[in-house]
Amino acid sequence: MIPEVSTQTVRDEKNNEGVFLLDVRQPEEYEEYGLTEATLIPLGLLPVRVQELEDHKSKKIYVICRSGGRSAQATGFLKQHGYDAYNMVGGMMAYSQM
Repeated sequence: MIPEVSTQTVRDEKNNEGVFLLDVRQPEEYEEYGLTEATLIPLGLLPVRVQELEDHKSKKIYVICRSGGRSAQATGFLKQHGYDAYNMVGGMMAYSQM
């Protein structure tokens, strides 16, 4: 089971020092509408760039994409590698509706 986090929780905690936001969309999607607090690592590059997250291993990682599918995949991958990761339910489509 993939752990989830609500868009409201992400909105409330996005500036919390114990939280790291990871956006796994493509650069053009991120540029169109992204959270400036989030770090962009596209899903396809995550396996080769996962070491960039090592400094954030003690934090909750909230994973974001457009609708929640890619971020669910990324969350599963990160959990397998020992990260405390959570999929943002509904992705940026839901976040932008708030």
